[in-house]
Amino acid sequence: MLIRTSFQALAAGMVLASAVPAYAFNLGDLQNQLGGVLQKANPGTSQQPAQQTAPSDTGGSASGSTAAVAALSSGEVGQGLKAALSRGVDTAVSTLGRTDGFYGSPKWRIPLPPALEKTTSLMRMAGMGSQADALDLAINRAAEAAVPEAKDLLVYAVKTMSIADAKGILTGGNEAATAYFKRKTEAPLTQKFLPIVRQATAKVGLAQTYDQYAGQAAQFGLVSADQANIDTYVTQQTLNRLYQAIGEEERAIRTDPVGTGSALIGKVFGALKGG
Repeated sequence: MLIRTSFQALAAGMVLASAVPAYAFNLGDLQNQLGGVLQKANPGTSQQPAQQTAPSDTGGSASGSTAAVAALSSGEVGQGLKAALSRGVDTAVSTLGRTDGFYGSPKWRIPLPPALEKTTSLMRMAGMGSQADALDLAINRAAEAAVPEAKDLLVYAVKTMSIADAKGILTGGNEAATAYFKRKTEAPLTQKFLPIVRQATAKVGLAQTYDQYAGQAAQFGLVSADQANIDTYVTQQTLNRLYQAIGEEERAIRTDPVGTGSALIGKVFGALKGG
């Protein structure tokens, strides 16, 4: 009976916590109210890595870079960009797709959904802290297991890139490659990741409890649609971080193309700087 009452209190807390912006509900008040519920039942007792939006300016004068890029052959542009993006994919996948690539990294770790995160202190008061910890671990381990499955699709997107795509990405600024990868791979990667995530969260009872009550709250606009299901939430968070990691590697290459050690990458991206 205590467990059922505790889960009901948690569900109420999730709904109320998600309604905070609309009703100016104070989390301290929430804790007091739900704490009372839990005491009656048993009298004896980070989100999204910051998106780092870099300026699209690639350095050098506009006229100089335009002339230098125009002087490149289509073959050089295609090969140079594919080499750079392949490097970015390799780095991102190896960084995230390993044990503690997410869970052990303050930067990449996936937090519990906001509505659930706000109630973790209440869960610990109710003796349910271990379930929150288990779900936290499960969703990040699922992300680590899913990321390596993305490599083949990402590499295929690079290999099948057209010359028009390559030139557009080269001159399109720091977010151009990320936009290309999302357009080409987000839908199939979502389908690849979901079963992996679902297998991990199915082992944690709290995931099913969250889905039940968050789904109901979403119908009333108290929880956003992208957070109404734990598996969908984790899958999207995994993809967001994967694309961000690729984007950061792309920006690093644009900033210092010579530093990659590749003459071709240095020549192609150096052209953007008028070199």
